[in-house]
Amino acid sequence: MADPAPGAGNLLGEALARIQQEVDVAFDGFLPVPEDARKPLVEAMRYATIGGGKRIRPLLTAAVAGLYAVQRDAAVRAGCAVEAIHVYSLIHDDLPCMDDDDTRHGKPTLHKVYDEATAVLAGDSLHALAFEILSMPETAGDPFVRAELIATLAAASGWNGMAGGQMMDIVADGQGYDLPTITRLQQLKTGALLGAAVEMGAILGRVPDEGRTHLRNYARDIGLAFQIADDLLDVEGDEAAAGKALRKDEGAGKATFVSLMGVDAARMQARALVDQAIGHLAAHGQEADLLRALARYIVERDR
Repeated sequence: MADPAPGAGNLLGEALARIQQEVDVAFDGFLPVPEDARKPLVEAMRYATIGGGKRIRPLLTAAVAGLYAVQRDAAVRAGCAVEAIHVYSLIHDDLPCMDDDDTRHGKPTLHKVYDEATAVLAGDSLHALAFEILSMPETAGDPFVRAELIATLAAASGWNGMAGGQMMDIVADGQGYDLPTITRLQQLKTGALLGAAVEMGAILGRVPDEGRTHLRNYARDIGLAFQIADDLLDVEGDEAAAGKALRKDEGAGKATFVSLMGVDAARMQARALVDQAIGHLAAHGQEADLLRALARYIVERDR
C-alpha cells in the first residue's frame, strides 16, 4: 500500500486490525463445530471465514454506524452478515464451474481443501447464516430495523445485485461489452455489496432514507474505484502479494476498465472517483476520517 496521508495510516491500520479480530471472534461464536456428520461442513465454513480477507465490508458498516453512535457489537454483527455473503460468493466463484481458482487469500481455495460438494454447501450455509444474524434481536432490538437490514442485504445479493453482476460477467466472453455495460456489471457484482455495507450502518443508526443520499453516493464511487483498482492489480499486481491468480481477465479476453480505458486513464479515473467519494462526506467532520482513509486505501492497496 502506498503511504497514506499523515495520521491516516495509523487510523486505518488500527481499524483494520480491530475489525479483523472482531470478525474472527464473531464467526468463531457463530460457527461452533458439531460432533456429528455436519462437522466437515462447519469446519469448511470456518476455514473460509476465520483468519482471512481484508474485512473492508464489515469495516464500512462499522465506520458508518460509528457516525451515529451505534453500539459496536451491533455494527460488527451486521458487518459479519455482509461478510458472510461476500465469502459465500467467493467460495462459489472459485469453483470449477465458475472461475476455477486454486488460491484465495494466499491459501488453497475451499473446494481444493475439502471438495466441490462441501464448498457448495458451505457457501449456501453462509448465505443463510447472513440472514440468521440479521434476524437476531442482538443485532438490532427494533424488528423494523432488522427487517430493513434483511431487505437491504437481500436486494444487494440477488439477481438485481451481486449475483446479477456475476451472471453478466459469465456471459461477457465474446459480447464486446462497452464502458457503460462494464460499469453496470461492476456496480452490481462489486458495488452492490459495498453499498449495502454502507447503507446497513446508516440503518442501524436510524438515519431516514432521505438522509442517506450522501452515503449512497460515497458507496457508489468507492465501489467503482474498487473495481478499477482490482482491474489494475490484475494487470500490474504481484500474485504473491494478492494471494490469488492474476491476469485471468486478459487471458479470457474479457473487457475491463483497463482494457477499455488504458492503464493511465483507468488509474486517473479511480483517483477521481475517490476524490469524489470523499467530497460526499463534506457534511461530516473528523468522525468520518476513517471513511475517507478507506476510500484512499481502495486505490492504494496492493491486494
